Amino acid sequence: MLNALQWFVDLGATVVLPILIFVFGIALGAKPGKAFISGLKVGIGFVGLNLVIGLLGSSLGPAAQTMVERFGLSLTTIDVGWPAAAAISYGTILGSLSIPVGIVINILLLVFGLTKTLNVDIWNFWHAAFIASLVYVVTGNFALGLFTTAVYFAMIILLGDIIGPIINKFYGFPNITFPHGTSAPGFIFAVPMNWIFDRIPGFNKLEADPETIQKKFGIFGDTTVMGLIIGLVIGVLAGYDVGGIGELGVSTAAVMILMPRMVSLLMEGLTPISESATEFVRKRFPGRELYIGMDSALSVGHPAVLSSSLLLVPITIALAILLPGNSTLPFGDLATIPFVVALMAAVFGGNIIRTVVGGGIYMATILYVTSWVAPLVTKSAIAANFDMAGNTSITAMAEGGLWTTLMYVLASDYLSWIGIGIIGIVTIAGLYYVNKVKPKRSNMEGDA
Repeated sequence: MLNALQWFVDLGATVVLPILIFVFGIALGAKPGKAFISGLKVGIGFVGLNLVIGLLGSSLGPAAQTMVERFGLSLTTIDVGWPAAAAISYGTILGSLSIPVGIVINILLLVFGLTKTLNVDIWNFWHAAFIASLVYVVTGNFALGLFTTAVYFAMIILLGDIIGPIINKFYGFPNITFPHGTSAPGFIFAVPMNWIFDRIPGFNKLEADPETIQKKFGIFGDTTVMGLIIGLVIGVLAGYDVGGIGELGVSTAAVMILMPRMVSLLMEGLTPISESATEFVRKRFPGRELYIGMDSALSVGHPAVLSSSLLLVPITIALAILLPGNSTLPFGDLATIPFVVALMAAVFGGNIIRTVVGGGIYMATILYVTSWVAPLVTKSAIAANFDMAGNTSITAMAEGGLWTTLMYVLASDYLSWIGIGIIGIVTIAGLYYVNKVKPKRSNMEGDA
């Protein structure tokens, strides 16, 4: 059974998600033809997204590395990116077990009414496997690693419940949420940052959403032109020739225009399933709400997310150079920055200045955590028989540098079972409050 699940997940998100969407649609009462077309469109949308993200990575990654080499810098830990991190995570028995554990935890929470989120994004269960693998490296305790997997799933589902209304409001995606290991932590980081920004005189008055920028700067405020300019600047800093600079500029401009179109195709596939889910819940569970937990790839096509992310690429490289004690060379996950800041942009209301400033501070913390956790990631890679490609120290910014990773590793290192248990208790209390206490209070206030 375990081998069969692992085989299924290894098919990749572009195959797994269409099948899951089709099955989910049938279970919710959608007609087979409609469910099939929805699943197929979701798969095609992910193929398109992967192509665009691959274009971004293949363009910006080498440019970043060339910049670092050009300025004679020595950064000893290579950022191998999330695809390598996912392969490492699923490369052990503990990682494989994350799939059934995640499904069971989600079902139990739904049965007991402790969540609104049905997470169908099984491919991204690797985030839990990644953190559990690091806990196992720290403690050498397999059972604790498995317990960490369960606690992490409950936590990410709680974040999905919290984020759902924001996604509906900002992105206009009804009944969809993002219990995504890379994006959800950024949401939590952005909330206090936004509170601080609101209290900085002058800064709190700056309007910098894509529409306002375009009005003020005309053609130079257009997101496609911004992508072109950012690409040209990075090309110059990398020391490319005229052809190389132009190619990088057009490639980044292409990302700005293609990404939203791929996302719209994804939403075209998901909309009928979302409508079926709403009708299913309305009939069988009056008064209850259901979110479909999806990959945050749906959000990265937003102009505020893309514009901020492209600006954060050179900022992240500069931070890696300037921050004392950082050993990480950003590379593989530069193309993943849109996922890191996607929900930060939602908290900041699409304000690009806030997203860039908040994102820059966040990326600084990510570089430090990534550098600190690199020995554990390297040990996990060796245990999973991962090809290190001649590198002696590797890491992955998009998961290895997040505050969630730091929290779980420190909790397991210093407090073992008690540390992970405390995180679990706080998570269950949060689920109970969000799904039991808060709705009752809202109903009482409504009656009053």
